[in-house]
Parts: sequence; C-alpha cells; structure tokens
Amino acid sequence: MKKNKLGVLPAVPYIVWMAIFVVVPLILVVFYAFTNEAGGFTLANFSQMGSYTKVFARSFSLSAVATAICLLIGYPIAYVLSKETPMFQRVAMMLIMLPMWINFLLRTYAWMSILENTGLLNTLFDKIGLFDLINWIGLHLASDPGKYVPIEHFNMINTQGAVVLGMVYNYLPFMIMPIHSVIVKIDRSMLEAARDLGADSKTTFRKVIFPLSLPGVLSGVTMVFVPSVSTFILSRLLGGGTTMLLGDLIEMQFMGGAYNPHLGSAISLIMMLVVMVCMSIMNHFGDGEDTAVML
Repeated sequence: MKKNKLGVLPAVPYIVWMAIFVVVPLILVVFYAFTNEAGGFTLANFSQMGSYTKVFARSFSLSAVATAICLLIGYPIAYVLSKETPMFQRVAMMLIMLPMWINFLLRTYAWMSILENTGLLNTLFDKIGLFDLINWIGLHLASDPGKYVPIEHFNMINTQGAVVLGMVYNYLPFMIMPIHSVIVKIDRSMLEAARDLGADSKTTFRKVIFPLSLPGVLSGVTMVFVPSVSTFILSRLLGGGTTMLLGDLIEMQFMGGAYNPHLGSAISLIMMLVVMVCMSIMNHFGDGEDTAVML
C-alpha cells in the first residue's frame, strides 16, 4: 500500500499541471464555442464561420502547398542522408536543426530583411545589373516605350508566396526528421533481396523503400501541415496582414478589435478536430509500418 502511494505522489504535480493548463482550457473552449454572450446554448457561432470560407480555403490551400514543397525537398534529403555514414548523418541532422535553436520570430524577421523591397535579394539583383537588363529588354519590346514603367525591385514581401516560403523554411526539418528516422531503420537485407531478385535501383525504391517509408512521410506531412494551417506570425509579418489565415482569424477574435471569444472558440474547436483527424490518420497508417513490405 505504501509503495502504491509513493508511486502516485510523484505523478500528482503532473496531473495538476495537466488539469490546469490543458483540461481546463479545453473545457473553456468547448463552453464558449457552444454558448452566446448570455451563457445560453447556441450553434450560431459555427454558422457564423460560413462568412470566413475564404480564410479557411486560403489557410488549407497555402498549408497544402507548403507541405507538398516540404515533401518534395525533404524526402530526397532524408533519402540521401540515409545512405551516408552515421557520423555524417548526425552532423547533417544537427545542421538541419541548427536554425530551430533560434527564436521563431527572429527567423521570420530575418526573412523580412531578405525579401523586402530594399532587402538583401533586391539589393543583390540591383548590384549585378539584373533590373537594368530587364528594363532594357522591356523597353525594346514595349509597344509604347514612353509608357514603359521601369522595374526597380521585385515585390516578394507581403505576398502569399512569401508566407509559403516562411512555412517551408520553418517546418522543413519536421518533414526531414521522421522520414529519415524511418528510412534508416529499413532492414538492408530487404534491399539486398530485391537486388538478388533482379530489381534495379528504381524498382527497389518504388517497391520496397518508398512503401516502407510511408509512415515517416505521413508523420512529416502531419507535423508540417498542422502548424502551417494554424500559424499567424508568418502571415502577419511576411504577408503584411493582407493574407489572413485561420491563426490570424482566431487571434483577432480574442485580441483584436472584433472581440468575440465565442466565435474564436468555435474556430479553435474546428481546428482541434482537424488536428485530431490528421493524428488519427497518421496513427492508422503508422500501425502498418511493420507490415508495409507485404503490401
């Protein structure tokens, strides 16, 4: 009996912590989502979300694009790293994770200084004469040279492309790590068996490596898509406030002039359901990791 009490006592602070900072906030979110200002039950908060269809569509579309780009970049990197020596892999993964040690906000401000109209990239293009070349070509191709407006810089900041770039830069490591961790665990004897049976490198990758790496791919997709769809700092700083995402919408309901915690809680609840669906899909396919080679 004493042993059980001693075993329970160390867990009490964690239980209290979870109750105060996880369970209670979730209960409050659910309560506000299904109530009005008078405290009465209502579903009006969810019906109001229909007026923000464009925000939902923009958030999911930009997040999907960023996730796809991260997958196209991250998978080859993880695959190539898996073929290197263990020492090289450890150093490479440390370098990949190194930017994550810097504050998220500072990294975003760094990209602002790179992409702005007088930033690093536009200054570089100006120094190498790229704008002069473009203006010379445009002036000679214009039907009315007198109305041709010279290009002084590329508009890279305050665009949806800049927001996607920020997502890719900040969340790419979360795509590389799970894919790499799964690929390095693949039994090399399976690859040798595939080659002994006459499969070339492309067939081995298509029939063995890629199916076995799907759990890592799904984990990476989830780890990139979920934070991307709920971000608000990136859209505010790199999008200039013109590219509103779900994170901005939720933050505006709690902190902005359009104060409506009931609507903000309803949107947050929907976002939590999206996260739960993504996690359930990931876990469903992740359970088949050991049997993926038989598919």
